[in-house]
Amino acid sequence: MIQAVILAAGKSERMGSPKPLLTWGKRTLIEAIIDGVARSRAKDLLVVLGAAREVIEPVIAKHDLRTVFNPDFARGMLSSIQRGLEAVPRDARAVLFFLGDQPPPYPGMINRLIDAYGKTGKGIVLPVHGGRRGHPVLIDLKYRNEIRALDPGIGLRQLMRDHPEDVLEVRTKSPRVLLDIDTPEDHERALESRRRRQK
Repeated sequence: MIQAVILAAGKSERMGSPKPLLTWGKRTLIEAIIDGVARSRAKDLLVVLGAAREVIEPVIAKHDLRTVFNPDFARGMLSSIQRGLEAVPRDARAVLFFLGDQPPPYPGMINRLIDAYGKTGKGIVLPVHGGRRGHPVLIDLKYRNEIRALDPGIGLRQLMRDHPEDVLEVRTKSPRVLLDIDTPEDHERALESRRRRQK
């Protein structure tokens, strides 16, 4: 089983409001992310909540997923990754980590990462656009204990630096894998890009 984990625990300080609840079409951003993941072959969706748990959790309650609370969300993303790992079943093979402040992933892109993992056996699989690494990131659970011991100041980048021979880059034409929505301006640019694609 490939476990899906959405990281949605951040404080959204630069945005001024919870980023997962930004609009994306007729839904919130996190609901659009949930839908993209649900239409892929990733299973057993888990959402890690933190700073805005009390307002995000009711919005996603109707979806088929589990939630966990990260009380250490102020320590950064790695703390949410580690909290999510604690809730991943022991029989899972790998975890796909999604950002809760990124435009929704294409199901086809998710499936490409899963296929690449299955065919190559590489332990760290991620999309690359224009030579830059993006998200989501698939990680084999043989690294579970190593991730628990990572430096919060470096995070998953340290895992990739320590195991370059086990990293597989999957090229994509979509710049979406690189985009973070951190400010109102980022949000508007992402929405405008979405509108152009729909014309």
